[in-house]
Amino acid sequence: MIKGTPELITERREEIINACEKLYRTMSFKEITLKEIGNVVPFSRPTIYNYFQTKEEIFLALYEREYDRWNKDLTYILNTHEALSSQQLASEIAESLAKREQLLKLLSMNNYDMEENSRQERLTSFKTAYGASIQLMHMLLQKFCPKMSESDIQNFIYMFFPFMFGIYPYTAVTEKQRTAMKDAGVDYVYQTISEITYNCLIRLLDNK
Repeated sequence: MIKGTPELITERREEIINACEKLYRTMSFKEITLKEIGNVVPFSRPTIYNYFQTKEEIFLALYEREYDRWNKDLTYILNTHEALSSQQLASEIAESLAKREQLLKLLSMNNYDMEENSRQERLTSFKTAYGASIQLMHMLLQKFCPKMSESDIQNFIYMFFPFMFGIYPYTAVTEKQRTAMKDAGVDYVYQTISEITYNCLIRLLDNK
């Protein structure tokens, strides 16, 4: 049982997630350890174990928070428009993901290890946020694409959500990678997050 007021518990939990987020801007998942996170938070490292048992649980909480942020964007799209064309809907969703680069970066990681090394209640909390994204996408398609059947919507979700795992690797390209592609003779057209997402969405939506 964690001691302290609900406000303090929430504050410390957020401080741990914020520390992980700060390190993740300049370090890789493998480089970040509980010790590194403990060096950033304003309390002792053993305190972290009152909230998270593994590094993966902290990353999963950060991942969950990113889905929550995207869910707010999707809710805004849903509630502020009476109607949207396929092009407009594709643009709105693409722009919402362009603001969520950290979510896309997390999606490109090894999710299996992250989930496997987290307690059931942590995983359930994360899946709740993830499930809300799927439900919001379902609601967006129902509202703005009324010609789509339930089967069409399910097929869209099963194609688009797996596609999201590859957005970051295809758009966050380092100079080293660019040079390697050039040296390998690969003629690759680089796109932004918004561009690659829009192009996928418009093809999925225009088929309906």
